[in-house]
Amino acid sequence: MVPAKTRIQLTLIAVFTGCSPVFAQDITKNSFGNGISIVAADSSFSVNAGVRFQTLYQITTDLDSDAYEDNLQIRRSRIKLDGFVYNPKLQYKIELALANSDTNVGSVPQSGNTSSIVLDAYIKYNFTGNWTLWFGQAKLPGNRERVISSQALQFVDRSNLNSRFNLDRDVGVQLHYKTNKFNFITALSMGEGRNIVVENAGGYGYTVRGEYLPFGKFKEKGDYVGADLSREEDPKLSLGVTYDYNDRASKERGQLGDFLGVQRDLETIFADAHFKYRGFSSLIEFVYKKSPDGPLIKDSENNVTAAFYTGRGFSAQAGYLFKNNFELAGRYTIVTPEKITLRNENTQYTVGVSKYFVGHNLKVQSDVSFITEATQSDALMYRLQLEVAL
Repeated sequence: MVPAKTRIQLTLIAVFTGCSPVFAQDITKNSFGNGISIVAADSSFSVNAGVRFQTLYQITTDLDSDAYEDNLQIRRSRIKLDGFVYNPKLQYKIELALANSDTNVGSVPQSGNTSSIVLDAYIKYNFTGNWTLWFGQAKLPGNRERVISSQALQFVDRSNLNSRFNLDRDVGVQLHYKTNKFNFITALSMGEGRNIVVENAGGYGYTVRGEYLPFGKFKEKGDYVGADLSREEDPKLSLGVTYDYNDRASKERGQLGDFLGVQRDLETIFADAHFKYRGFSSLIEFVYKKSPDGPLIKDSENNVTAAFYTGRGFSAQAGYLFKNNFELAGRYTIVTPEKITLRNENTQYTVGVSKYFVGHNLKVQSDVSFITEATQSDALMYRLQLEVAL
């Protein structure tokens, strides 16, 4: 007779042997950070699927009262699909936001009173040579810092200049022309921002951007990546200028902000310079925004009730990536709203440190900012963030 202990061992072996398909691993040739790719057998389409998230801890301290607020949140959580359909020259991209902080432009009638989860949804067609036509919802060709993916930033997040003045995303048509030393982008968009479901209350948005790369292209599209992870062997520089005219904008900042119930024309000019060389990188941006008819909204008794966001801003940042993939960086940002809008000037000094384990796909970033603003107490903001992108 077989001992009880032996029977148990044989039973366990049989169970695990029979269930081996359940625990088997599917081996993929895809690498970490590049998503999962599928190509149809007849090459009629492809899909690349990726996910990423950022876990952020932030604490802000009032330096006058020592009072502080802290928060631990999922700053961003996204799903991205891209690939081609019918022909490799006809490509698409879809990006969805799942975190609450990424969908906060919803819950208004203009967005259908729903969460606004669609970030990107567009087709791009390389119809000839260096020319590509985009159609759908995408980032407008505004300031460089905004177009750089939130996954590929040099700091925990973008600067206050970007927060106050960027053009963000919009629905429309874009025409891109790219060469080794010159890029040109023009866009015609609805001018109201992303995910608007009601009739356009104003006019359209018109955007033009030109870029000059005197030393040629960056490695691995590094002109739109924070930090010199490619360690450019030769100096690389990209100079960019953008002009945007938003005809009868309805939102406080054009494509962003609150709906104010009236319309104003808004003009925005961006200028930026991005430099990289052997681990060193720098990014300088300037913005000027105005409303030709004036930014103020007044009631029947001539009292100011609201104002469009106009003014100017400047931001400069630089960092050095050591060979162990630690980076030290600093940033200075000043935002000066137009005085008649009764908004305060804000200045921020930021020092950051990053450790890149697998480039921007797996990294830990931290920064400390000293913030000064008229009529407000000085503040110290500390942030720590983990980024994972599969």
